[in-house]
Amino acid sequence: MCPDRCFHSQRGAGLPVALFIITVLALLVVGMAQLQESSGRSVSLQIQSQRAFFAAESGAQVGVAQALAAGACGAVTSPKTFSTGGLSSCRAQVSCSSVSADIEGNSALETVFSITSVGQCGSGFDQAERVVEVRVR
Repeated sequence: MCPDRCFHSQRGAGLPVALFIITVLALLVVGMAQLQESSGRSVSLQIQSQRAFFAAESGAQVGVAQALAAGACGAVTSPKTFSTGGLSSCRAQVSCSSVSADIEGNSALETVFSITSVGQCGSGFDQAERVVEVRVR
């Protein structure tokens, strides 16, 4: 048999198939990496959003305590900054308004406080802001 002529008559598709498979696998790896990165960003924003909600809620609770203790909105101080582990680098901007109203048909007027607290956590792309509004009498 002739070894020289046998190689000339063969036509192989192994190299193009291998390059195609490598290209497809590389595209899959790139797609999965982008998916993982966007998922990580989403989780980070979700955590910041939850922290901002807790900061707003904490600011509202402090505002309620201050308003009820003094009986006036003037006692509510703002902004509130937090140094506790979970809320570090978060703050709450608290505002208060009050109205006197006749509640339940009594002849005596009662003061109703509306306290709005805006919680903010993070900065730049990772910043989240949540608003909590509380009414108390």
